Amino acid sequence: MSDSPHTAANPLHFLLRLTPATARLLVLLAALLLCSGLFLVSTASLVNLEERLGARGWTLSPQTAPEERIIIVAIDEASLAEVGPWPWARDQIASLVDAIDAAGAQLQLHDIVYPEARPGDDVLLASLQNARGAVIAQVPALQLGQRVTAGQMTHPITGISCNSAATGLQLPLANGYLAPHSGFAAVPKGHITPIISTDGAVRKAPAIVCADGQAYPSLALTAFLQASNFSPWQASIDSGSSLLDPTYILKFDAYPGLDVPLDRDGNLRISFAKDPAAYTAISAVDVINGNIDPGLLDNAWVLIGGTAFGMGDIVPTPYNGAATGVELQARMLGSLLDMAVPYTPRSANMLQGILCLLFSLALYRLALSGDRIKAYGLPIASVLLPVAALTLHLVLLQSADLWLGWFFPALYGALAGSFLLLLELSRVRSERSRVYTNLNSYLPDNIAKEIAYSLPSSSINAQRCDVTLLSADLRNFSAFSESRPPEEPAAVLHYFFTRAAEIIERHGGRVHEFKGDSLLAVWDGYNQKSAAQALAAGQEMQASVYRNLLPEHALEGLEPMALGIGIEQGPVLIGSIGPAHRRTHALLGETVSVVLRIQEMTAELAQPVLIGECAARQLRDESLQSQGSYLLSGLKTPHVLFAPSLGEPEDTGDSSSQPNLRLLSGGRR
Repeated sequence: MSDSPHTAANPLHFLLRLTPATARLLVLLAALLLCSGLFLVSTASLVNLEERLGARGWTLSPQTAPEERIIIVAIDEASLAEVGPWPWARDQIASLVDAIDAAGAQLQLHDIVYPEARPGDDVLLASLQNARGAVIAQVPALQLGQRVTAGQMTHPITGISCNSAATGLQLPLANGYLAPHSGFAAVPKGHITPIISTDGAVRKAPAIVCADGQAYPSLALTAFLQASNFSPWQASIDSGSSLLDPTYILKFDAYPGLDVPLDRDGNLRISFAKDPAAYTAISAVDVINGNIDPGLLDNAWVLIGGTAFGMGDIVPTPYNGAATGVELQARMLGSLLDMAVPYTPRSANMLQGILCLLFSLALYRLALSGDRIKAYGLPIASVLLPVAALTLHLVLLQSADLWLGWFFPALYGALAGSFLLLLELSRVRSERSRVYTNLNSYLPDNIAKEIAYSLPSSSINAQRCDVTLLSADLRNFSAFSESRPPEEPAAVLHYFFTRAAEIIERHGGRVHEFKGDSLLAVWDGYNQKSAAQALAAGQEMQASVYRNLLPEHALEGLEPMALGIGIEQGPVLIGSIGPAHRRTHALLGETVSVVLRIQEMTAELAQPVLIGECAARQLRDESLQSQGSYLLSGLKTPHVLFAPSLGEPEDTGDSSSQPNLRLLSGGRR
């Protein structure tokens, strides 16, 4: 029998037809393919989710030691209130530069662009050039549609080609730029262009940006180049070699030990390992007025930038939603000073694949366990494996500054565990259904359900009810079996049981048991309907068996076989008894004994069908003949027996599909 289109299209149905090992492997493969497909069409929301939860490696246990090497001089609300709205006059900024230099700062970095010429530029330029070290900002435009060009980009870095064919790395290309005007051409510059995610957060920054065919370093890198007094600025970009190396490494001739890890797009990742409170920020107006602790800026690197809310330099970070851009510059400087720039290893995909393989082995091992372990283990694993992937990412980030990534193995662990759980539950359900189907072929439907879906018990599980019973027996079958090959008696019994069960079920009854060459059938109810159904079934059984099974003449040397049927009504106790490890389905009571004895009397009275007095009372419309009162074997109370009127009963069943067995003379003597 072929499967229906709906069933055939069901993947679970297909998997359940395979061996368990093959089905489990296919489920794991399906989970892997689904995860890969999701990442091929990954949306910004998935990327942002991985970034946000992945940054918990920093925020759960941030570094709180004060950062004394880098001081932020903030143009804050207090500064704007006293000095005036931004932009300030050039001589006012020059006063701030002079005050910072006088406080002993080693290097000051302006997170500020001075694109247009203004009065006092010569004063500011002189202050910047007279300072121990000063770097100002320029902003290459990376976003499409930004084609503004203002000022003059200066201080490129040599040794790095903007031709991707030469380096294998396509550095970010600027569509335009906003740079200080040509009057500040002599002042060292670094770009402050961020990479803004779709959620507005800044997590990466380009180390190098190409504009007009030249490579320009970021403000943080320019700080190192300026502090080295090494000229010209030279660097190189090499590919990582070992599995845990970054994709690319930026190296400087002036700093042999400073290897800056870059991702495949040439960006460096901003570290959020330090708590925002670890950075010291002082108001610019306090610096101008000299209201700061002596020595606070001595030999420090000072970052000057706007923190006032109205200046628009506010970005969300893993710690809060209102961090300033100058804080991000401080973070990049600090991680470069500590040589602790976080990066994704070039083998991250392979490492995540190994992690997925370990998850697969763990899930497969769980699927091989017992049903109870699978039932609890697989759903727990579906939750714990994603947690394990995230935990591994957080530990590596905090301890080794490795951004491994966690979302792919976490999603795979959740999907693979869920798919395997669905497969195993479906398999258990299918096996239970198969067990029920098999039980139902040996036991009545309600008993099969009870056995299949209930735990065994050592107590009596039975109930009293009124029923109509029919007992049918093939007489002289033992002698027939003795004289014939075993295949023939088996065929006779098979036909008899099959045909009898079909007739009984069509007349509303059910076979309680097959025992030897006899059967016992049950109809629910102590009424006229059940009695009439039992009688009709008995008469049809007689007609069918005689026409298609029993010979017209006995085999040589044997008495002829015959079918005897007894029918009676009454109360019985039906249910299961016995110890929990070996139960049996029982039908007990006087009515059972009576119907068995009535069936035995069919041979003595030469009647194919005999009916007890209780059932006969319900069959007043039938033409019944009393056979007298008899003390049945083993019983103490006489019983009046009745027989239906003589005449060959009509076989109403469709026997066209049934075999017509004919017993031939001969055989074993």
